[in-house]
Amino acid sequence: MKISEVAERTGLSISTIRFYEKFRLCPFIERGPDGNRVFSKTDADWLALLASLRATGMPMEEMRAFAELYASGDKTIPERKAALLAHRQSLGDRQAELDQCRAILKQKLQRYDEIIKDQACG
Repeated sequence: MKISEVAERTGLSISTIRFYEKFRLCPFIERGPDGNRVFSKTDADWLALLASLRATGMPMEEMRAFAELYASGDKTIPERKAALLAHRQSLGDRQAELDQCRAILKQKLQRYDEIIKDQACG
């Protein structure tokens, strides 16, 4: 697959894919005889995972550490699982914060609706 095809498939921009490669998040991408990147389905799936990790707030250094574990092979699966479990926990914590913020906003919006209704009647 060409980089443009992977970009379309993953939703990542070409520049982001190149950045991830330069940041050593995907050092295993092959190059063709012409020097262009040649992506496999596994590469595309890996990039989609990276996009998800980034979108959920995983810091780049943690992503790099995770990528290094991945590149080291199946012997690192327990460490990779632990990293993803820790990230999932942080997402749960963040979701709880967001739910609390949403509840506060809901109360404030209801109060504004009451004020607007009172002003319209008065």
